[in-house]
Amino acid sequence: MIAVSDLSSLVDRERFAAVFDAHYEEIRRYIGRRLGLDVAEDLAAETFLIAFRRRDRFDAARGGVRLWLYGIATNLIGRHRRAEIRRYRALARTGPPPDDDGHDQRVAERVTAGVTVGRLSGALARLSKGERDVVLLIAYGGLTYEEIAEALGVAYGTVASRLSRARTKLRDVLGVEVC
Repeated sequence: MIAVSDLSSLVDRERFAAVFDAHYEEIRRYIGRRLGLDVAEDLAAETFLIAFRRRDRFDAARGGVRLWLYGIATNLIGRHRRAEIRRYRALARTGPPPDDDGHDQRVAERVTAGVTVGRLSGALARLSKGERDVVLLIAYGGLTYEEIAEALGVAYGTVASRLSRARTKLRDVLGVEVC
């Protein structure tokens, strides 16, 4: 992982590869969970292209490189929001994709997961963009409230209020506590 104090990786264009190597896979997984693997590679590459082009604007005082990259990725995801909502609505109708290994003992688990994923996907599609971003940065990125605030460029209280609203909406739809 790149230390915030190692800004030479951001400033020196030859050393930017260290930023890519340290964070690419994590950012690609986050995007893949949000929009699907079919666009994850492209958007992850675009995230790092934007970061490379804007590396002179990186401000270490505002947080680490990782959070900066999550912020860029989340903004790109926002541009693909309609596709994300369509994906959640489709998952709500059809359930999760089949397992690649196809083991028979997983059939019961997949049926249960299909019901759960369908309900959860429908509930996520009903959240506002800001609420969904906060929930999924916690669930998929494992970020803290502080890290989410830095990544999205919003106040800590905004993160807390968005998550509170999202929890209420998800609880109403799913009937269980979330996050």
